[in-house]
Amino acid sequence: MSEPKVRCFDLSRTTFSPEGFYATNNQFQTTGPKGFIQVKVLENDNLYVRVDLPGVPDDAVRYRVDAVRQKVVFFSGETLNNDKEDVREYSGTAGLGCDCCEITGVDAKMKDGVLRMILSRVKVVNKDQPNNKCTLTVPPFTGQSGRYLEDHPYVVNGRKGALFGVPTAGTWLYFAVDMPGVCGDDVLVFAHENEIRFYGEVKNVYEHDESRRIYSGSIQSPPSRVLPSVSSHHITWDAEFGVLKIVATPPGYTNN
Repeated sequence: MSEPKVRCFDLSRTTFSPEGFYATNNQFQTTGPKGFIQVKVLENDNLYVRVDLPGVPDDAVRYRVDAVRQKVVFFSGETLNNDKEDVREYSGTAGLGCDCCEITGVDAKMKDGVLRMILSRVKVVNKDQPNNKCTLTVPPFTGQSGRYLEDHPYVVNGRKGALFGVPTAGTWLYFAVDMPGVCGDDVLVFAHENEIRFYGEVKNVYEHDESRRIYSGSIQSPPSRVLPSVSSHHITWDAEFGVLKIVATPPGYTNN
């Protein structure tokens, strides 16, 4: 006898608000800095770069400055293997956005799925234009609101959206929700009738971020004879490397 099928509704990519999503990079984000990447000039003229790489371990990101032009930082990383979804591979660049400066150093830190870099730079002396003004411009993907979600521009392999869900053997439900910046202590998950609701808040705001990020949402499973309510399920979760992972186990299921 085959195991019953379980279907899950993902309404999170649909907005019913005239204003659309608060952040088009993540349908569950409700406040805080938007965008997959943010670049801004600091008071000391260094650049602050934030890049969301959810799922990448803190010690698994790679970065290097372009050795030829010294105007671009290359970064890459991969998520860990698991038996429920494919590995995600990231690769991208962050640059000065001008032709008059060079990168002289990178101070990088990866934590909870967010890569933060301080790029120190120096203006290159041009004998033909000794007093030329820096033409620095902020690159795209710095964050916006809207009615349409964006795919992650730096994912070269694997899912590009913020949500992954799949029914598994024994009518389990498994979900993964991207919450860059959130750790395990910042998350609340609970079941209500046919919904699994979740909330995540970045408690420690990084010094160069304007405010804390907050994520909130729910995942629905339709009522049926197979799964009338997830409120009777055993719900376990953990947030690691900026990804919330949820497992809903049916009553009486004993397989660890």
